[in-house]
Amino acid sequence: MSASIVGIFAGLLLAIIAIQGGFGWFVLALLFAAVGYVVGAHLEGKLDLAALIPGRSRG
Repeated sequence: MSASIVGIFAGLLLAIIAIQGGFGWFVLALLFAAVGYVVGAHLEGKLDLAALIPGRSRG
């Protein structure tokens, strides 16, 4: 599935959450989406989370 299709589904899901749950649930869904994006990017190798942790180095 392409990234644009996944983005469309994510946008539709967030719209449904905003309509049904209100602003608080919408913000919570956005937070979970951001965490999921960071974890997914790390697993794909696009993001190095070790660089964000002070005092830790690879190698």
